[in-house]
Amino acid sequence: MRWERGTSRGNIEDRRSGGISLGGGGIRLGLGGMAILLVLSLLTGRNFFAILGPGGGPGGPTEQAGEPYQPTPQEEEMVDFVSFVLNDVQDVWGTVLPRAVARQYLDARLVLFNGSVQSGCGYAQAQMGPFYCPLDQRVYIDLGFYQELKDRFGAPGDFAQAYVLAHEVGHHVQNLLGIAEKVHELRQSNPEASNALSVRMELQADCLAGIWANSTRQRNLLEAGDVEEGMNAAAAVGDDRIQRQATGTVSPEGWTHGSSKQRVAWFMQGYQSGDVNSCDTFNSELAADRENTGGHPF
Repeated sequence: MRWERGTSRGNIEDRRSGGISLGGGGIRLGLGGMAILLVLSLLTGRNFFAILGPGGGPGGPTEQAGEPYQPTPQEEEMVDFVSFVLNDVQDVWGTVLPRAVARQYLDARLVLFNGSVQSGCGYAQAQMGPFYCPLDQRVYIDLGFYQELKDRFGAPGDFAQAYVLAHEVGHHVQNLLGIAEKVHELRQSNPEASNALSVRMELQADCLAGIWANSTRQRNLLEAGDVEEGMNAAAAVGDDRIQRQATGTVSPEGWTHGSSKQRVAWFMQGYQSGDVNSCDTFNSELAADRENTGGHPF
């Protein structure tokens, strides 16, 4: 991907220095447990991370004492890269959204952290991966995830990294459009459809990331192999592939993001169309598994 260093970091909050500690010997959970607590916190507005111990209580996690964080030159180059991508994605939505749905786009902020962080949606650890918090309209990422994306998920390349960030900004677009709130209401009225609704939300964010990718093609920012990197990243984080790697089996009823095939298909839907209206995963059989979600928020 063609990009330039030295772009503005105005929408970036760097919280890498110091890190965050639970303190007090609080409970430690794995990736699945942390994800469940995050979902519960988002759905109810309550801080379910309080069960982790003193660090999850009203005072929240505490900053670790120690030397100021010293990023490596490689990390600083990565910060320049994510700054460029963040600005580019948001510039595109600043143009696309008013034309498509007559809505003004408002910038999200990107929080860089190392290890763990206190977000508007509660305490989070790096193992949860990048996420978007609608309560504070921020994207959170530990840059170490990109190494994991390459090594663990087998998805190297700068455009794979850009896809991840564009996907999270896609959740911000959903929030601005009121889709996130409508899905929350549907979950409350039909709890059994919660996972299915989550899948459709995630697939739509993949499609919205594809719309940004479409714009990079029009502006000649793509290099050979970039689209394939994006598709590979989408496939690598499919629920079926992650489940198979973790347990050797696949359980579609536990999916929250969609299969590898679905994620690639919706990313390419946005990439090929460049049209927001093509990303209606809530009314598409392509996104359906077996469920009745009880409504169509798009």
